[in-house]
Amino acid sequence: MDRLEAMALLVAAVDAGSQSAAARKLRIPPATMSRKLSDLESHLGARLLVRSARRLALTDAGRAYVEACKRILEDVAEAERAAVGEYRSPRGQLLVTAPVVFGRLHVLPIVNAFLTSHGEIDVRLMLVDQVVNLVEERVDVAVRIGDLPDSSLVASRVGTVRRVACGSPTYLARRGTPRSPDDLRDHDCITFEAIASAEEWKFVADRFESIIPVHSRLAVNTAEAAIDAAIAGAGITRALSYQVADELRLGTLVLVLQEFEPPAWPVSLVYAGGRYLPLKVRAFLDFVAPRLKAALTAVEHTAESSRRRPPKNRGRTRLSGRKS
Repeated sequence: MDRLEAMALLVAAVDAGSQSAAARKLRIPPATMSRKLSDLESHLGARLLVRSARRLALTDAGRAYVEACKRILEDVAEAERAAVGEYRSPRGQLLVTAPVVFGRLHVLPIVNAFLTSHGEIDVRLMLVDQVVNLVEERVDVAVRIGDLPDSSLVASRVGTVRRVACGSPTYLARRGTPRSPDDLRDHDCITFEAIASAEEWKFVADRFESIIPVHSRLAVNTAEAAIDAAIAGAGITRALSYQVADELRLGTLVLVLQEFEPPAWPVSLVYAGGRYLPLKVRAFLDFVAPRLKAALTAVEHTAESSRRRPPKNRGRTRLSGRKS
């Protein structure tokens, strides 16, 4: 019996929730999976699994054994990487994930420069707006926007982005510039639901938050579509600051309600911790982190410049609502 193979199959079955699901993922016959796990139990003289039609469960002995298997398999994998030189020189393939628009605007140019300077590393860049499980998908580095839950992953903060409201100068000249969030009740709004609800928007001032009903004249499923519609004068939209940095710089969009923006979201580089960090990952982090920080600083500078040029009819109104 190949005990390392049996350990890997056991861990795969537990992670997948059933032997059949693990067999499909690993592309092996279910009978082979079942036989090898039974052989492992026979070798140990202990029952590891409680098998049912719905879901696989672990015995107490099985739970402790699986945790030990994970540590052993990780040590073996790290030893193999060290043996082929992954820790001595940056080489191999990196899998990186990032949000779609942020990845296209800011991560992809940095990755292109990284490839030029690191000829023995290949990068697979996966741009998705869903949160990807780094362990299950074998992702090396993820760019995450937003507050992060507690986990065993390591996070390195590289900056922040803001949720901003903006409209075109043409629209604001025609309909007026909102001076408080309550004024949005009389405005046409363009909603991209990944950022803001189609029915209500949240604002914050002086530690008070207020949820304002909005009239969504247009609801779209991409940030680009919402921004294009706002540039065309269809209404006021909400976006992340990096998504409209060029438009703010060119003057095709203007920030409104700046003093009522919610707290900024952190932008982080996230990766799995461990005793050994592959040199390809360290090289990527060292290359990307300062460049992303510079890019986000430039975005914030653009937003601050826009804040220093507020519309003339602007005034400050205190919000009513609950404390955040």
